Amino acid sequence: MADTRYTVMTSPVGELLLTATDDGLTGVQFAPHLTTPDRRGQRDDAAFSDVVAQLEEYFAGRRTTFDLRLAPTGTPFQRSVWDAIANIPYGKTISYATVASRIRRPTAARAVGAATGRNPIVIIVPCHRVVGADGSLTGFGGGLDRKTLLLELEARASAAGR
Repeated sequence: MADTRYTVMTSPVGELLLTATDDGLTGVQFAPHLTTPDRRGQRDDAAFSDVVAQLEEYFAGRRTTFDLRLAPTGTPFQRSVWDAIANIPYGKTISYATVASRIRRPTAARAVGAATGRNPIVIIVPCHRVVGADGSLTGFGGGLDRKTLLLELEARASAAGR
């Protein structure tokens, strides 16, 4: 297994733990759900300069997509869900059932919810854009206050024409 590197960045939604291997970015986690210190690997702030810059641009409303090499660890099903979520357009939301249909598993909305909850690369793989069938904000590992903040940020930037 490749050596893991990490850094911690401050953001409008609290501290974020960024982790990566030589294969790419493996994690963006919210505090207090940060990986325990013994699993982080070696701190290497310089290795994350591009990730931090892109996240800062996102939070400033100047970036709507990310251009990063991702290397999440998960089951084939989880990865298919994360791939589908990664394609939700900036400023838009879709339901868990819609994600299930997009991965050709139309009866798997609950399993999609579970996989979404295990997304290791939040914000960049925008699980905050997945909502309940009725459009309600449901289930977000970072808390509904963070989900609301991220969706409002995207709505403001979209309204401003970015």
